[in-house]
Amino acid sequence: MSAVTALETDLSATMLELGRKARAAADTLAFAEPEKKTAALVAAADALDTRRDDLLSANALDMQAAETKGISKAFLDRLKLTDQRIDAMIEGLRTIAALPDPVGAVMAEWTRPNGLVMSRVRTPLGVIGVIFESRPNVTADAGALTLKSGNAVILRGGSDSVNSSRAIHACLVEGLKSAGLPEHAIQIVPTTDRAAVGEMLQGLGGTIDVIVPRGGKTLVARVEAEARVPVFAHLEGICHTYIDASADRDMAVAVTLNAKMRRTGICGATETLLVHGDAVDTHLKPVIAALIDKGCEIRGDARVQSMIPEAVAATEEDWRTEYEDSIISVKVVEDVGAAIAHIGKYSSHHTEAIIAEDPKAVARFFNEVDSAILMHNVSTQFADGGEFGFGGEIGIATGKFHARGPVGVEQLCTFKYLVRGTGQTRP
Repeated sequence: MSAVTALETDLSATMLELGRKARAAADTLAFAEPEKKTAALVAAADALDTRRDDLLSANALDMQAAETKGISKAFLDRLKLTDQRIDAMIEGLRTIAALPDPVGAVMAEWTRPNGLVMSRVRTPLGVIGVIFESRPNVTADAGALTLKSGNAVILRGGSDSVNSSRAIHACLVEGLKSAGLPEHAIQIVPTTDRAAVGEMLQGLGGTIDVIVPRGGKTLVARVEAEARVPVFAHLEGICHTYIDASADRDMAVAVTLNAKMRRTGICGATETLLVHGDAVDTHLKPVIAALIDKGCEIRGDARVQSMIPEAVAATEEDWRTEYEDSIISVKVVEDVGAAIAHIGKYSSHHTEAIIAEDPKAVARFFNEVDSAILMHNVSTQFADGGEFGFGGEIGIATGKFHARGPVGVEQLCTFKYLVRGTGQTRP
């Protein structure tokens, strides 16, 4: 056997063992007492706090390696851990711990004319494979959400965040052990070999029930093309903010600035700004001036360029681009209908916002735009499971089946029907 073949065989065996252990853990978690899951999450949150210095040291190694590679500013922002971001992870785990347990919850119940009592109740999906790239906090979010929903998880993070993810994972395992739950309920792939992703996409011998990719277009495309198990697609965030003629000008400035510049590297950042033609003279210049003042590059259509000397010409590709950087494409549209048409053509169906005081414009926008999250007078940066009260998210699902929008504990469950009778037979 060649050295390469031996390595491939060893990797396959390692990955299959991860799947076997995850399945065994999932069988236990499906019936675990809610109090144990809560205790594990609280203990994991405590461990994150106690091991704060270890997390920052591990992240420093990842940051140093990424900077040596010349990684982009936006990527470095996603990769970086700070005390504030560790606090956010801790708060997220505590929030998830405090959520009602979804397993066994009755979603609907009804009685048929023949006396049969039927109910639909939530049950765990089983084993979830999460493939993500640079953001180490996904380790905490995914581990906590899957545990709360009674699922086991296999995490495969990007090689750039390997030290950070492993440090966070150690805290989650500490929580599991302290609560008497199987430590293999939350596993992390022990290698950065990309072949491990291929193994997961094949389902690890039937042990993985669903794959959740969280990353760029290339990762998601690979997962959707190669996966032999169901996928919750988290596509890129080409998010739009539309400023209607009825918008409050000061609000339009503040919300748009936050939507683009608060954190440019997250999937909820606005990438395209659409402005009603009747709002150009009153709203466009102050909004663009605020963006430029914060260092944002403007790529505009002909009308925007005629009014904004700093604007460069937007190309067709700009309307389809998730910049993840201090760049925004800007277009003047005739009305809300034209804004909706533009969004329909170019959006990734993640998050879109309308800034308006006209209720008819808002109602039309909400009714006709087909994206996972729609917002009114709100920064698109609120497209986050934590902000929805979910404690965190595995990702923002942009597809239409089963889960859509922030994927939290309820979305990580399926359901079954319970039918109770008194001896009925079917004629």
